[in-house]
Amino acid sequence: MESNVSPLIEQRADPFVYKHTDGYYYFTASLPAFDAIELRRAQTISALANAPTVLVWRKHDSGPMSMNIWAPEIHFIDGKWYIYFAAAQQDADESGCYDHRMYVLENDSANPLDGTFIEKGQINSGWESFALDATSFLLDGTRYYVWAQRDYAIAGNSNLYIAKMENPWTLQLPAVMISKPEFDWECEGFLVNEGAAVLLRDDKVFITYSGSATDERYSMGLLWAMQNANLLDLSSWTKSQTPVMVTDEARGLFGPGHNSFTVDEEGRDLLVFHARPYPGFQGTALSDPNRHTYVQLLHYDEDGWPVFQE
Repeated sequence: MESNVSPLIEQRADPFVYKHTDGYYYFTASLPAFDAIELRRAQTISALANAPTVLVWRKHDSGPMSMNIWAPEIHFIDGKWYIYFAAAQQDADESGCYDHRMYVLENDSANPLDGTFIEKGQINSGWESFALDATSFLLDGTRYYVWAQRDYAIAGNSNLYIAKMENPWTLQLPAVMISKPEFDWECEGFLVNEGAAVLLRDDKVFITYSGSATDERYSMGLLWAMQNANLLDLSSWTKSQTPVMVTDEARGLFGPGHNSFTVDEEGRDLLVFHARPYPGFQGTALSDPNRHTYVQLLHYDEDGWPVFQE
């Protein structure tokens, strides 16, 4: 069954779109070869599809940043551009575990497609284990960092953590876990919480995330807290027991997840996510390049809660 919904950009997984004050939309995502970080920009969402691309960073030939470059995100913080991403130094081991760590690049050019991104190094999360999918947001003058990481004392591949930031490459530790795989829908194939995205709406902080294996079982969940709450207190967060976005066979979208949020030209909230146009894989999860970038309007119910499934 092929998708009857057209993707914005084909073969771009883990999509991230940021609208800057210069009026441009900036786009980055995981590349099929997982070997570099690419940026493009355009003045409209639709124009991103055919915008010229620039490779702004390439993987190392060997060592910690030499394999499987995943899930870049571009952020503008304190007058400079930063790209957060995950990288490994070897492929998965015999048990299927990866050794990714989180890294950050910096560029002080007005246009991040120009100039040079400088490596600021690994983000220290407080312990060494599989870590990925970092995002950052600013609330009431405080910058936060949210990411996925493995704790060997907890069953599963990854949990979600939050910490305040001292600067764009340094966390204020210790971190606080705000979610772990516990419901059936998060534990299909693999026990996973990953790919967090933050939406500030009215008086709430919403965090979407993805769970389970990255085939048609991949789904999106939702956490929320009040904006005036202590976000570093687990009790401030509420977690939906059911997913908010799942495979939609009628639309031909399989395994929707790893989303980001932006706004359209009229200021309306948009949901950016990836999905495959068919169930399963053509090859393996990583060799199948057909996780495409889709964009849709984010609707809200009468109580102001986001509605993800169309």
